[in-house]
Amino acid sequence: MNQELQNQDEDLLKLISSCLSVDQHGLRNWLQQLTKKPTKKNDHSIELQKLRSKINISVAQVCSRGKRVPKITYQGDLPVVLSKDEIKRHIDEYQVVILCGETGSGKTTQLPKMLLEIGRGVCGQIAHTQPRRIAARSVATRIAKELNSEIGDLVGYQVRFSDRSSPENLIKVMTDGILLAETQTDRYLTR
Repeated sequence: MNQELQNQDEDLLKLISSCLSVDQHGLRNWLQQLTKKPTKKNDHSIELQKLRSKINISVAQVCSRGKRVPKITYQGDLPVVLSKDEIKRHIDEYQVVILCGETGSGKTTQLPKMLLEIGRGVCGQIAHTQPRRIAARSVATRIAKELNSEIGDLVGYQVRFSDRSSPENLIKVMTDGILLAETQTDRYLTR
C-alpha cells in the first residue's frame, strides 16, 4: 500500500510541476500534508480527489495560456536575433543569464519573444522591467505589435497611475518600482 501511495504522490508531483507557478507551492504543501497526517482511507481518497481537481484546473489554465502563444517572428538581422539559438539554450540551461549588447541590438523587444518561444509565460507571466513609465508603455506597445496583438491581450503594462495588465497577459511590462511593489504581496514573484 505504501509503494502505491508513493507512486501516486510522484505522479501528482509531476502534474503539479505543470501547473501555474502561482499554484505550485500551495499544491505541493497540500500533497505533503496529505501524506503526513494519518487519515481514514475514505477521507484520504476525498482529499486526493479535491487535490486532483485543483491540479486539473491549473493544468487546464496552463494549456489554455499555451494555446494563446502566437507563431513568433523576429526582426531581421538584429544582433540578438542572430544569436537567438545560443541565447535560448543558455536561458534553458542556467537559472541566471546576463546578456550584454549595444543599444539597438534587440534585447528589449526580441528577448521576451524568445522567452515565449521556449515556453516561458505559460505557467506564469514574463516580467519585463523598464526604468521609466513612458519606456514601459512604448515597449509594451511595440512587443504587442510585433506579436500581432493588442495591448492588454498577450502583452500588458503597469506603471504608476496606469494599469493595462491582467493575469491573462503572457508578458507584463512594468517599471522597476512596480516590480519592487509586487514583492510586497507576492514575495517570490510566483505570478
